[in-house]
Amino acid sequence: MTDAVENAGAVQPAAGAARGVTSVSDEVVEKIAGAAARAVPGVADLGGDVSRFFNSVLDKIGLDEVGDARRGVSADVKGSSAVVNVVLVIDAGHVVADVTEAVRAAVIEAVEKYGLTVTQVNVTVDDIELNQPGAAAGA
Repeated sequence: MTDAVENAGAVQPAAGAARGVTSVSDEVVEKIAGAAARAVPGVADLGGDVSRFFNSVLDKIGLDEVGDARRGVSADVKGSSAVVNVVLVIDAGHVVADVTEAVRAAVIEAVEKYGLTVTQVNVTVDDIELNQPGAAAGA
């Protein structure tokens, strides 16, 4: 079996639906979760130091959209359940617990809209963005 098939999640069809299995790949969940996490106030960026460095290099050579959709997010989909890991940079002046809990809630809501069950969202704060205008005033 291919790695993509082994790692793909299976969602059982609704009663009366055509026979077969629908699979949702890890990559799809990563994109959904990444978009949800980026939309949370207080999230400056996604990804660890190395991934953000390579992303800045890609930006400078005109490939600014490469890798952005999934950067900082990994998912493991088994059947109809998903575990999601998010690495983020927080804006200065925001309470870490508030931002991470909002990220967790947003990711769960977004992924579960696609018919999967999110069993865990692990959030790692990798850095803080200090260069935000007015960040010192909010701290």
